[in-house]
Amino acid sequence: MLGLQSCQQNKPADTAATAAVKLLSPNFDADSAYAYIKVQVDFGPRIPSTPAHAKTAAYLVAKLTSFGGDVSVQQAPIKTYDGKTHQLKNIMAAFYPEKKQRILITAHWDARPFSDEDPNMGMRDKQFDAANDGASGVAVILEMARQIQQQQPAVGVDFILWDLEDYGSTNDETPHESTWCLGSQYWAKHQPTKAYKPLYAINLDMVGGSNAQFTQDEVSRKYAPSVMSKVWSIANEIGYGNYFINVTSGTLIDDHYWINQAGIPAIDIIHYSDAAGFYNNWHTQLDNLNNIDRNTLKAVGQTVLETIYREKPAAL
Repeated sequence: MLGLQSCQQNKPADTAATAAVKLLSPNFDADSAYAYIKVQVDFGPRIPSTPAHAKTAAYLVAKLTSFGGDVSVQQAPIKTYDGKTHQLKNIMAAFYPEKKQRILITAHWDARPFSDEDPNMGMRDKQFDAANDGASGVAVILEMARQIQQQQPAVGVDFILWDLEDYGSTNDETPHESTWCLGSQYWAKHQPTKAYKPLYAINLDMVGGSNAQFTQDEVSRKYAPSVMSKVWSIANEIGYGNYFINVTSGTLIDDHYWINQAGIPAIDIIHYSDAAGFYNNWHTQLDNLNNIDRNTLKAVGQTVLETIYREKPAAL
């Protein structure tokens, strides 16, 4: 994603606030989500046009199908900023497709081809695991899909795993012609289902780092303020206010930007602040399993699940 200034493996702890609130959602299993991150990392960096990328795509399709999702893959040849062409694979899964009122949850599944923010200049052209920046959001979605199969919410849920999100130029500062988020850009311009209008969308990005804090970015505030307020309020109510903080931040050109361009109110849950920037191991060799925190996975997964399960379909 492109940021513009206005772009431990610990066991999850049950908070007193969470215990005091009766959740409508099933229990989000952070150990299960962590295991899904490990599977992705074990394939290797999910860089487009590599065997690891192909194997991961097959795994994600099979896993979402096994959870009862109606799965399809949007494919197209896409040229990246470096002149190469890659086969885009946006992986889409609909749960309870008969339900008219729906919520869309998304994350990107590809890995950046190089660790260009690594403090060691000699490592900046090297591949990295992308455990948080990519795999964590996918893992949260897989665990949510597993739970949604077992306990049906009142609304339908769609998941999209974006491809070619993280293959952008570091010199790109033109959001309307961005070299980033190519999967969501393509989808926004070539939607496979005409007139697709979920109630809203939530994008997940870097949702597994230790001591994560999720600020309220400008794009989310502009296009979907009521959705952002709802999600942050639920997080605070169920005990995760130390993650979902009431601090504003600048413009982020992440996948939610392009979802909004398709006319769907969308917010971003992303480890970012104007003061500190992105997750401190962002695009470095240290974005690996050792720096994934189950507590953060739990906070995000439970908050988004609770948001889904509190939705009641309006009379049609």
